[in-house]
Amino acid sequence: MSYLVLARKYRPRNFSEMVGQSHVVQALSNALGTQRLHHAYLFTGTRGVGKTTISRILAKSLNCLGADGQGGITATPCGVCQACTDIDSGRFVDYTELDAASNRGVDEIAQLLEQAVYKPVVGRFKVFMIDEVHMLTNTAFNAMLKTLEEPPEYLKFVLATTDPQKVPATVLSRCLQFNLRPMAPETILEHLGQVLQAENVASEPQALRLLARAARGSMRDALSLTDQAIAFGAGQLQEAGVRLMLGSVDRSYVFQLLDALARGDGKSVVETSEVLRLNGLSAASTLEEMATVLQRMAVLQAVPGIGEGDDDSDPEIAATARLAQTMPADETQLLYSLCLHGRAELGLAPDDYAALTMVLLRLLAFKPAGGAVELAKKPTPERLSLTAAEAASIENIDINRRPAFVVRAQTAIELIADERRDLPAASLPAPWEEAPQIAAPVPAPVPAPVPVPVPVPVPVPVPVPVPAPAPAPAPAPAPAPAPAPAPAAAAAAVITSTPVPTASANLLGDAWAELVNRMVAADMVAALARELALQSELLSQADNTWILRVERESLNQTAAREKLQLAQQT
Repeated sequence: MSYLVLARKYRPRNFSEMVGQSHVVQALSNALGTQRLHHAYLFTGTRGVGKTTISRILAKSLNCLGADGQGGITATPCGVCQACTDIDSGRFVDYTELDAASNRGVDEIAQLLEQAVYKPVVGRFKVFMIDEVHMLTNTAFNAMLKTLEEPPEYLKFVLATTDPQKVPATVLSRCLQFNLRPMAPETILEHLGQVLQAENVASEPQALRLLARAARGSMRDALSLTDQAIAFGAGQLQEAGVRLMLGSVDRSYVFQLLDALARGDGKSVVETSEVLRLNGLSAASTLEEMATVLQRMAVLQAVPGIGEGDDDSDPEIAATARLAQTMPADETQLLYSLCLHGRAELGLAPDDYAALTMVLLRLLAFKPAGGAVELAKKPTPERLSLTAAEAASIENIDINRRPAFVVRAQTAIELIADERRDLPAASLPAPWEEAPQIAAPVPAPVPAPVPVPVPVPVPVPVPVPVPAPAPAPAPAPAPAPAPAPAPAAAAAAVITSTPVPTASANLLGDAWAELVNRMVAADMVAALARELALQSELLSQADNTWILRVERESLNQTAAREKLQLAQQT
């Protein structure tokens, strides 16, 4: 006799044997008990949670004749009558199962619907069960809409799918929908214990826990893994054998890693990661197991004492509780997030174990308890005295350090020889050079640099044919002035630090522009003097002292400075 796998041998035969789907069982049992039967049912859920099983139990409940042959519709089928045994063995002519994954076209649905016009042969109801109904084509769905909405009174539809989002809304609205939930590991663990006890197979509790977690909510997967583990362990279920079969990481490694991270021991973290590499244990499974333990730790930290006494035989509970007291809550949350996101990084790295090590060491680099390390602020360097050549070399770095020109006027633009303070001389541009005007204002003034000492030429007064009226002083303040050139009509110009802009800079600039226009119109200035006057900016004016500024990089050149000095002497 061939061996019958556990998943088929222990398939539930009635609603009372169903595991983990009490919400669906209760609804169907009440409907059968009160005879409030719908014509179409839709069961959704992941693989191995009981969709096909419930469909068969429902078909038996509708067609059960009872042990004495006098039974009717019931929520507890007898399992011994002809209808029940035929449905269990797949021989009942009035129960049809269609796999929509391989029969998805409109022709297959049309053939099925052709049978709907005939009454049941031996049973009370015809039951059409369409598995993986979401695989049907749109034309196949449309072909069954009318019959699905108004079937004959003897016909019941049962649809099952793992992806209800792909089922058209027109079909969903015609069915009663029941969502079969994934089963908890504790539920699977309890059921596996009953199955192994019935099979007389010795097992270790920790081995069953590994199988229950590996099933991920599917009872069929759990029973299939149990079959495989029994074969692997030669009729026994031991933790070491099951762990080796599943390729799962021993929780002892997980606890070692978490303990090392809690202590900030990077050496132990690297050594444990290397042990995982040598043993060929999965890096992804390591992060998954760590995330599971960290989730339990976070719950214990938030609600101390929760779950005490649930399963005293589980040795991992004590280790988890100890780590929950050792590691701070913020580190637990951070490490949990790192483990979740680290699984996505494993595929990007050339070596899974190197990526695992980096994910774990990241917590040591960003420990919340240590706080963020503030970077030391760089000290502001002191301004150094620069020569004219050095000042020209950094012209493009800080435009606020360009030279300003102090010009003393006699009448309108004459220069006065008596300087208030000794200022270094500046070089003026050659007559043929054009200086671009800079109109953009300086965002913020900077402290005045130390003046650069250079030889001061003796200022020579320049005769002016007709004196020009002095510009009116600016009464109102204004924003920071824009750097502009100086009027140096054959004047003795000296390099000094840029003065702090005053509030009346804009009004001074307007007054100076008007004065220069008058002098140019009257031919009072020409050649080099006119060019410098047009490019200059009036910074301040008091009595006969006019402070002007010309921003020309070429003024710092030796040749230009010599030409300017020569022009002053003529």
